[in-house]
Amino acid sequence: QVRLVEAGGGPVQAGGSLRLACAPSGRTFSSYAMAWFRQPPGKDREFVAAISWSGGSTYYSESMKGRFVISRDNAKNTVYLQMNILTPEDTAVYYCAAREVIPVNPERADEYELWGQGTQVTVSF
Repeated sequence: QVRLVEAGGGPVQAGGSLRLACAPSGRTFSSYAMAWFRQPPGKDREFVAAISWSGGSTYYSESMKGRFVISRDNAKNTVYLQMNILTPEDTAVYYCAAREVIPVNPERADEYELWGQGTQVTVSF
């Protein structure tokens, strides 16, 4: 049973940075494309960023592009989300997701077959 586990969330001051990590649990995975989504309090889940298995291709939500960076370390089988210049609007539960087949529309949540349980990020002034 393959599951994803997020780590690295927590409180941070506005303007600061955090780096989230996502790794498989229960079984290793091989060549999955990975993505990050987030859900602010009382709002719908939204796409953040996606990355290919090789790390050679990335895709970002326009609202996060330029501040957030997705990357992966395949030796550790881990994907990261570097979040910079954080604002209170970035407060949300952040989820990682994966699929074996390269997504046609990586911003769509239903393109992914594996999900983590989320990690809370809270940004204060």
